[in-house]
Order: sequence, then structure tokens, then C-alpha cells
Amino acid sequence: MAETFEKVYKRSHEPIFWGLFGAGGMLTAFISPAMILITGVLVPLGLLGHETLSYEKVHVFATSWYGAIVLFILIALPLWHTLHRIFHGLHDLGFHKGRDIQQVFCYGFAFAVSVFVGTILLQMA
Repeated sequence: MAETFEKVYKRSHEPIFWGLFGAGGMLTAFISPAMILITGVLVPLGLLGHETLSYEKVHVFATSWYGAIVLFILIALPLWHTLHRIFHGLHDLGFHKGRDIQQVFCYGFAFAVSVFVGTILLQMA
């Protein structure tokens, strides 16, 4: 008699968090060094000129709808990446008890800050 085995898959929200983690990591790895180079080295040394990142130009960009989207992405995705790393780092350090509380704190904090930043940016735009 042939037996059939059906595999039962458990639903998980983990792919969503891994997606945000991956996007934040990619953004952090590729864009952050360029931002640091421009704002921390080239402009202060005068190689790009002070008018390049003047307050007026940055304010016009930040208060436009596309600037709000760019700033939201530059803030929210690295935040999700960082808190996902912290969550799994706690697990690696041996903090297994209270895993659900850690998950709620880490992902809840990332979500709350993302909503806060999004609200502020939408009000400015």
C-alpha cells in the first residue's frame, strides 16, 4: 500500500521582513558611502561648492513629493535593515526567551518610526 505524505507549510511573515532587510541592506551598502562622501567630504572641502547643498536647494527638494519619497526610502529601509539585524543578533547572542516580545519591539519600532517619518514628510510636501 502506497502512502502519500503531504507537507503542511506554516504561514510566516518572515519573507516580508527579509525583503525589507534586503532592500535596506542594498541601499545602505550602495548609497550611504556616496552620501557620506558628498556631504561629509566633498562639500566641506569645497570641492562641490557650498551652493550645491545650500539650505534653499535642500529645502525645495525635501518639500517636493518626489523628495519626500526619496527621503522616506533613505530613512525607512536602512531602519528596517538595522532592526532586523538587531532582532537576529539577539537570537545569536542567546536571548531565546521572549522572542515574540523582541520581534514586536524590533519590527514595531521600525514600523512606528516609518509611519512617523512618512507622516512628517507628507505634511511637508
